[in-house]
Order: sequence, then C-alpha cells, then structure tokens
Amino acid sequence: RALQVLRDYYAAAPAAFVQGEEKFTDFMQQPAAPEKHSKALGAGQSIIGILEVCESDFASNLAKEESEESDAQDEYEKMTQDNKVTKTTKDQDVQYKTQESKSLDKTASEISSDRDTANTEYAAVMDYFAKIKDRCIAKPETYETRKARREAEIQGLKEALRTLEDETAFVQRKRRGGLRGSIQA
Repeated sequence: RALQVLRDYYAAAPAAFVQGEEKFTDFMQQPAAPEKHSKALGAGQSIIGILEVCESDFASNLAKEESEESDAQDEYEKMTQDNKVTKTTKDQDVQYKTQESKSLDKTASEISSDRDTANTEYAAVMDYFAKIKDRCIAKPETYETRKARREAEIQGLKEALRTLEDETAFVQRKRRGGLRGSIQA
C-alpha cells in the first residue's frame, strides 16, 4: 500500500488548485510554488526500486522463516511424542523393576532364613557327630593310662588272692557212680 501511494505521488502531474468562482480569484491567489521543492521523478523511481527490493527480500525471508518455524514446530511435536513414549516406557520399566526388586528381596529373605535354619541343623548334627565320634572311634591309650590300668588290675588280683588265702579253703570231693562229679562243701 505504501508503494502504491508513492507511485501515485511521483506519477501525478502537478496539481492546480482550481477555485470554482471567479470572484475569489482576485481575493485568493495561489502563492507561488517554492523553488526548492519539486518532484524528483528519477529519485522517486530509485526509491521505489529500493523499496521493491526490500519488499521482495522481506517476503523471501518471511517465507524462509515461516518454513523454518513450521519445520521446527514439526520437529518439536515429533520430539514431544518421542519423549512421551520414552517416559511411558521408562515408567513401565521402573514399575517392573520395582516389582522384581520386591520379589528378589522376598526370595533373598526366604533363602537367608533357609540358610540360617540349615546352619542351625548343621551345627546340631556336628555336635551330635562329635559326641558319637568320641564313643565309636577307638582312641589309642597312652602308655601312662595303660600302665595305670594294668597296675590297678594287678593290685585287684593280688587283693583277691590274699582274700582267698586268708579264708578257709574249699574242700572238694568226688562222687563215684555218676558220669559227672559234683562238688560238695
């Protein structure tokens, strides 16, 4: 619109102010046009040319910017959709990992409890085995133990011999007539 106004201004012939009535002509006279101001037709064409170039540059830059903005908007929407899908996937992963973690914690506590029970049973079995082992496995006697036991046995035999010698002796008689003999006191 601005270019059209400029074209109209520079293309128009000099206008004269025409008054409709003659009596005012003497009374109202048009002042003389200033000498310093006149339409510069060559300059007007160059200004219009410059403005047309600027307008075409602005139009091409506007089209380029709108295209880039549209591409950026499409990229943003695609990225937003990808982010939503990724977030949903990550949320599901977190949910499944949390469930798996709880399941593994429960399994670990059960296994730990089973291990504690097995260790307790193992300790009891090993205590019992140690007791049985002492009874069942023959240990070689030390020399001192054998000597003390034999001396005690010899002492007991000597004691029995003295007792027998000191007391009355038993008398034995044989009976004739039977295949077997009987002892009578």
